[in-house]
Amino acid sequence: MNRLLLCLLAFGTIASVAFAGETYSGKEMKQVAPPPCPQWYADREFNVSLWGTYVFTGNNWADDRYIEADHAWGGGVDFKYFFMRYVGVGIEGWAVDANQKREDIFIDFSDGIFQRSFHSERNAIGAVLGTLTLRYPIPCTRFSPYIFGGAGGIFGGGQRPINKAFTEPGEGFDIVQTVQRSD
Repeated sequence: MNRLLLCLLAFGTIASVAFAGETYSGKEMKQVAPPPCPQWYADREFNVSLWGTYVFTGNNWADDRYIEADHAWGGGVDFKYFFMRYVGVGIEGWAVDANQKREDIFIDFSDGIFQRSFHSERNAIGAVLGTLTLRYPIPCTRFSPYIFGGAGGIFGGGQRPINKAFTEPGEGFDIVQTVQRSD
């Protein structure tokens, strides 16, 4: 048993000396540079976004002051041009088709008549916005935080009834009637 242990120890010592040190294959190895990171954001690029939209109100159509409908469907588009990798300008807009409910009144105080009538009108409601976008692409990734702001306007909603008082001969101002709606 001692002889076997001694032989294994001698073999391990010789093997470690034989494999120790540096080995050369005789050929020089080339140093290869790592490939550059892919660029996911260009210095000049144009982006287009399309989407569908749904507008709902927080209350009944009769109490809503802008849409004057329970809901509306539509869509939008956004055009953005980055003239530098970090800065871009754009214009975006959306529009929905609202089936607005309208209430017209007719009141004749002298004859005791009070009439309310309802009808529907389809109107486009939407907004247009000019934007300035700042972004910082994180190198070697597809991630980029964005900050944007802009100015714009809304259109198509918030019409109010225009009620006008009329006079009947000999009775004074006793008739109130809805004649039109504001823009």
